Amino acid sequence: MEATHEIRLSSGTIRYRDSGPPTPGADGAPVLVFVHGLLADGLLWRKVVAKTQSWARCVCPDLPLGSQTIAMDDGADLSPRGIASLLAEFLEALELHDVTLVANDTGGAISQLLVTTRPERVGRLVLTSCDAFDNFPPKMFRPLVKAARGPRSVKAVLAGMRSPTMRRAPFAFGWLTKEPIPDEITERWVTPALNDANVRRDIAKLARGIDPADTLDAATKLAQFDRPTLIAWAADDRFFPVDHGRRLAAIIPGARFELIPDCYSFVPEDQPDRLAELVREFVAEHQPEASAPSSA
Repeated sequence: MEATHEIRLSSGTIRYRDSGPPTPGADGAPVLVFVHGLLADGLLWRKVVAKTQSWARCVCPDLPLGSQTIAMDDGADLSPRGIASLLAEFLEALELHDVTLVANDTGGAISQLLVTTRPERVGRLVLTSCDAFDNFPPKMFRPLVKAARGPRSVKAVLAGMRSPTMRRAPFAFGWLTKEPIPDEITERWVTPALNDANVRRDIAKLARGIDPADTLDAATKLAQFDRPTLIAWAADDRFFPVDHGRRLAAIIPGARFELIPDCYSFVPEDQPDRLAELVREFVAEHQPEASAPSSA
């Protein structure tokens, strides 16, 4: 599942994965756009895509959240709002319409900013466990984010991540999933920052821009978001309170809340089958009949 596609946007080049039904571009196929979080890329969604690409076009951009293999331009705005604008530009550049935006972790915060500022290409929203309200970033990761506000400090923060053992630590990826993420995946996620000074510069920009004022502001505007929304939250999450998922569902008109058992924050890693099933049901319920996914 390599990021074999590239597109040049105003702030730099984005790599992305694009897969779908046997007949690519078939009329009426739903479009799912998957949004990952900090120090991850589109591979976070590999298990869910394997379950959904038979009935939907699945687009997984590698956003500049620390694991991108191509650094952004020097002048790029990599604040959360800047990345939300970049995601909106990505949807426009690929001429994607009526997409189902599926987000996790920091990607959930980015998606909340997107749908409250530039929602025109989003037809449906799925938020799994993610930053929201004043929990941006989660409390346990705040010292690391604060320490990563300069390229040199990013290198120091990530120095130990060449070791698989360190990557499995609670302050790294260890408490994001119940079962360890494969070492080869987490290695791919940390290698760009370890090897590329410009990616470290990008991380520092993002760290300086993260501010709970953005997610709090988005929360006040989500009551005006009128597209179908599914909140699919991890029941055992250590970083994103279940109450935040319920609050988001209460704010967004008509939102559906689902609690997914036996998983931590990275729902697509721990419970891909259940998440894929929920997404299929949700899209089928809110998609024109001619293009609704089959239950087969």
